[in-house]
Amino acid sequence: MTTFDPRLVRADTPLLTRIINGRPITYLDSAASSLPPRPVIDAMSRHYERQHANVHRGVYQTANESTQSYEGAREAIARFIHAPAGGEEIVFTKNATEGFNLLAKSWAASNLRSGDVVLVSEMEHHANIVPWFQLRESIDIEVRFIPVGDDYRLDLGNIDELMKGVRLVSVTAMSNVLGTVTPLKQLARIAHEHDALIAVDAAQLVGHAPSDVVDLDVDFFIFSAHKMLGPTGLGILWTRRDILNTMPPFLGGGGMIADVSTSGYVPAKGPTRFEAGTPPIAEAAGLSAAVTYLEGLGMENVARHDRDLTQDALSRIDDEFGGRVRIVGPVDTDHRGGVISLDVEGVHAHDVAQVLDQFGVCVRPGHHCAKPLMKRFNLTATARASFGPYSLVSDTDVLLEALTDAVKLFG
Repeated sequence: MTTFDPRLVRADTPLLTRIINGRPITYLDSAASSLPPRPVIDAMSRHYERQHANVHRGVYQTANESTQSYEGAREAIARFIHAPAGGEEIVFTKNATEGFNLLAKSWAASNLRSGDVVLVSEMEHHANIVPWFQLRESIDIEVRFIPVGDDYRLDLGNIDELMKGVRLVSVTAMSNVLGTVTPLKQLARIAHEHDALIAVDAAQLVGHAPSDVVDLDVDFFIFSAHKMLGPTGLGILWTRRDILNTMPPFLGGGGMIADVSTSGYVPAKGPTRFEAGTPPIAEAAGLSAAVTYLEGLGMENVARHDRDLTQDALSRIDDEFGGRVRIVGPVDTDHRGGVISLDVEGVHAHDVAQVLDQFGVCVRPGHHCAKPLMKRFNLTATARASFGPYSLVSDTDVLLEALTDAVKLFG
């Protein structure tokens, strides 16, 4: 595919042929997990059918093919995010959550000392909060939070004070609840001016907009394959080669060593020192296919499509329901992505989602693993709709139809 057409992406996505409760499925939960297109599914099937073997072990043909495929996926993702040293800077993890745990328990545990500060924001996913609290328990670091303003954007008015003693800034590229896009370049500049590094939770970014770690000037970039049309069970941590080579292994076992004796061990060099045991090989093949597919669509095209759908949905929800359905997040698409959290007055998000399901509409109800943010805005849950490159304006039509029924039912 050389041009972007969401209808063609939709035709490539088998799950979108499903009928739910007598209606065609309306999938609006891409922020939780995007839907893999046929080339991704085929790539994983091909691995199991034609070359299934462990990597970095056997010397027979299918083992060599499997290893080449796995390492090819590393190079593909490096190309996709413009990693300057290529695949040598790409670590495969189980998911983005494991990526942040690796960062905390490897780089941070060996570089931070009691009293050092890790600065996160109030709109982080728990994956970028809990590992820092766990590290606080072991080496007594301080975890400090950038507040979120009433406009749903980061409040940087007191950033110089917040930066005192900070060794690491760790923030999301885009809130999985608010859709708020973080000013990463500004934060990277501030972090580096204070001799701190910056880590980014890019899970909500990489499948929706161009990602360039050099242009952003960040130090760690962490995300998941399943949010960029790839499979579950595979995450990515990028950092510069000079940082990666100083980080101690996170897990021990086979595959991550250069040598083992009765007196100790020597870890392998490069990313494999962090990939103990049998890795997600078929998933890597799927990720490689997802990268190729997204490159074919053109990430600028995907981002434009996301903005158009979001602007249309925001304006129609406001016109249709006024104050009865509150949009929890910025209304300006210059500062947000395609994640729309809804708070229906007087109705729990789970009840809203159950009504929407009767129309075949898939949204995510809950706190979205962002409880500090929910508490900031006195919410227990929202019903979150989110777009993908296969989404159409007609999906928003069905969402509004179903929301109208929910509002009437609980009126």
